[in-house]
Amino acid sequence: MNLSLLSRYAFFAACILFTVLSLPFLGHPWVWPFTLLTLALSVLGVFDLLQQRHAVRRNYPILGNIRYLVEAIRPEIRQYLLEGDQEALPFSRAQRALVYSRAKNETADKPFGTLIDVYQAGFEFIAHSIRPAPVADPCTFRVSVGGPECKQPYSISVFNISAMSFGSLSANAIRALNKGAKLGGFIHDTGEGSISPYHREYGGDLTWELGSGYFGCRNDDGSFSPERFAKQAVDPQVKMIEIKLSQGAKPGHGGILPKEKLTAEIAATRGVSMGHDCVSPSSHSAFSTPKGLLDFIVQLRELSGGKPVGFKLCIGHPWEFMGIAKAMHETGILPDFIVVDGKEGGTGAAPLEFTDHMGLPMREGLLFVHNTLVGMNLRDKIRIGASGKIVSAFDIASVLAMGADWANSARGFMFAIGCIQSQSCHTNKCPTGVATQDPLRQRALVVPDKAERVFHFHRNTLKGLAEMIAAAGIQHPSQLEAKHLVRRVTATEIRLFSHLHYFLKPGELLSGNIEGEFYERIWRMARSDSFDVAEG
Repeated sequence: MNLSLLSRYAFFAACILFTVLSLPFLGHPWVWPFTLLTLALSVLGVFDLLQQRHAVRRNYPILGNIRYLVEAIRPEIRQYLLEGDQEALPFSRAQRALVYSRAKNETADKPFGTLIDVYQAGFEFIAHSIRPAPVADPCTFRVSVGGPECKQPYSISVFNISAMSFGSLSANAIRALNKGAKLGGFIHDTGEGSISPYHREYGGDLTWELGSGYFGCRNDDGSFSPERFAKQAVDPQVKMIEIKLSQGAKPGHGGILPKEKLTAEIAATRGVSMGHDCVSPSSHSAFSTPKGLLDFIVQLRELSGGKPVGFKLCIGHPWEFMGIAKAMHETGILPDFIVVDGKEGGTGAAPLEFTDHMGLPMREGLLFVHNTLVGMNLRDKIRIGASGKIVSAFDIASVLAMGADWANSARGFMFAIGCIQSQSCHTNKCPTGVATQDPLRQRALVVPDKAERVFHFHRNTLKGLAEMIAAAGIQHPSQLEAKHLVRRVTATEIRLFSHLHYFLKPGELLSGNIEGEFYERIWRMARSDSFDVAEG
């Protein structure tokens, strides 16, 4: 038994041992009160192990209750604690509390007024209408994904589970997320770790993400295998295919799962051999140019039987994305969707320099992608998803107003299944069983209970979105525009997002008369045949 296991159960075991050893001495006036106390604690420990609602208590019997005791009195003694409600570390207490309340199907209403300083620069809000619209049914908040070449278009919810791999998350976490997606009728992104048995157990809709390691569809040398891809891609549970070019938290970095952490289950899921590090290269081997990427999209679409195929990226060099857009124009080949990830996105582990100082934030990346497609008359043919620190209805509304068709959330749904932001994802010691491969730790995550929380979080968040946009005078999220979103820029000035940012006119990039200086400069730098900068 390892030291970690001993430390988790040591106090529980000590209580039982003291209770048993003290029984012959109960007649002593100093013994029986302590025996009664340790007996009560032992009973509590047994209850903690058997209950299925709280993962922390199952993994830390008796001691795990301290978290809930402190949390229960936190509002009254908040001034004595280090974390303020609005401190983002990386998610604030207020954000996490909102998710927990909605996941438990409890009211998230707040009394007495806002705790946000509405006169501080950066404050944002949705403008309301004097004539609010009727509140729409959130079940109708869906968007059709699939262009002219797509034979199996998919109706996607405006709020979905973002990419998180089996291996980064536990089997029970994957089960709970997928069952919740099945209950709520929204999609679950597999992450680049491929489709595990736990993704298939409850039959929830899947976006299969292909990273540079081509896990689940690779040859022995790590190259892409069309045959292995087709075998899984035609499965009815797989609704969309997503090529991961980069992710927000560590764009351009790649990754390594050390052989010491590679279990037989993970190896089988990813199609790699045991005894070797599992490597995700920093770039793809199936293509090396913008046009090559589009050819790969055509290949995947054909192999999957005509399902929607797109790509995900965190914007880095802007001329590279414009090079892809130029290739679309020249070849006529279009992805069905593009997911824009922001540098604020999460990951199990990444170098600090990448987390803090690499990649474009999601909003700027989203606006750039949206503008580029509008400027090429392609926006109505390609759907856009957005991911990056999205947990509330306002978060969803704000990215839709800036050009997205739907929003993805990873850490929001992690909170829904019990994550407490302990930031120990890379240690294999997650206290709630979410981000660990330790069988005992993940046993604490009870799938039926947490799946219901995933379902409730999604449903209640979309209910909040329905009420919010109704107050703005609209009935469907697709009607949100930049004019509905407002930001305070100084203590004395607020501006609509439609006035705060430059928006390209339809076809402006093709007209030869580009008014936006930045877009005109980047357009000249972009090449359709290479990701390098054009000369001249």
